[in-house]
Amino acid sequence: MRITELNVAILSYLWLKSHKRNVRDETLATSLFLFRQDLRLSDNIGLLEASRLGKVLPVYIYTNAEQSHLGSSSRLYLHYSLESLNRSLNKCLNIYQGNPVSIIAKLVKEYNVTHVFWSRCYEPWRIAEESCIKETLTELQVRYRIFNSSYLWPPENIKNDIGSYYKVFTAYKRKAYLFEPRKPVPAPSQLTLINDKHNHTTLGDLALITHAPWEKKIQQYWTFGELSALEKLERFLTHHLAGYKKGRDYPAENHTSRLSVNLHFGEISPHQVWQATQRCRLFGASEEDIDHFLNELIWREFSCYLMSHFNQLPVKNFQSKFDAFPWKKTENLIDAWKTGQTGYPLVDAGMRELWKTGYMHNRVRMVVASFLVKNLSIHWHVGRDWFWECLVDADLANNSASWQWVAGCGVDAAPYFRIFNPTTQGEKFDSQGNLYEKFYPN
Repeated sequence: MRITELNVAILSYLWLKSHKRNVRDETLATSLFLFRQDLRLSDNIGLLEASRLGKVLPVYIYTNAEQSHLGSSSRLYLHYSLESLNRSLNKCLNIYQGNPVSIIAKLVKEYNVTHVFWSRCYEPWRIAEESCIKETLTELQVRYRIFNSSYLWPPENIKNDIGSYYKVFTAYKRKAYLFEPRKPVPAPSQLTLINDKHNHTTLGDLALITHAPWEKKIQQYWTFGELSALEKLERFLTHHLAGYKKGRDYPAENHTSRLSVNLHFGEISPHQVWQATQRCRLFGASEEDIDHFLNELIWREFSCYLMSHFNQLPVKNFQSKFDAFPWKKTENLIDAWKTGQTGYPLVDAGMRELWKTGYMHNRVRMVVASFLVKNLSIHWHVGRDWFWECLVDADLANNSASWQWVAGCGVDAAPYFRIFNPTTQGEKFDSQGNLYEKFYPN
């Protein structure tokens, strides 16, 4: 099977790498493009718009908020993703560290920037930063535009019949399907890039990685960057989409895309994934396999949607009746869960997979989460924080919504008495102990 759009995207990406320029043409307007969670060139609307106006000052700012919020595995992945993006930009990615408002204001004045573009993010701290940036640019009389590059449907666009937001996934999905996601846009045909010669901050200065043995283990499981993400999608659709509906539940088999980390950092866009998957219908792919895969993409959308309307989702129970629940604080049980020493093979294998690779199969995530919350009666915050520290694909909205779903205190939640029995789940989905054999001895 040939996935036409992906082949075109990959070829255009490679072509662009050989046609970027780093010049100072004073007759061109200057735009600043702020990379955030869109670390790619293709299907990046703001970058495309900036390139059409003239010169582009490509900027990434490791903000004070990010320093205090990102987990260790996310920082590791971010380092190599930025390294890849910098290569794609002919080493013209200008990296800074600190307060984004003061940094952008300084660059606007220094380079006579006329426009600033970026893609919207929905983490509470990013929204706060964005508000301050907009206020400063308004004072400086600099035009700015914010684009939706990270989600199929902007959360503010999907409303129920009374103008509020949906709290049930199926109702949200039904409404969202009424709006066709936009088509992906190409990478800029040519980029005239500005390299800030006065800036001496390097990627290494951000200290995103420590080169600890644990990090070296995780690094060997991943490839990084836009081209790798596009190739991963094509490989999944060509070889692993068939049988996805059933195969996705078996953690030792290779039936998942593992695109969650690429989507989180924006090395690929959901629009690219959506369109390429839809085209598989033309090649006779199973409707059930396609729909189940797209459901996973929509759950990501729904998680962000919930957090955008209930910004306390990462910290507060959506259902307040759980606020008085008598959680236990048994440290030895928490440590056994974290280190994969509970005595339950599927739980222990999953937790050791997490520690070794920075990833865990989604079926196993539900099992280990259920075990922590419902078998051990440990607060879901404990699991939330450990996943946040260890997962390369740690996403605030998805992590928070998923933990609340398993705990039974979120929206559209499984009842509290519904438990993913770790023994029967292992017997059903890893009956030969393949996942256990792969990760537990290590």
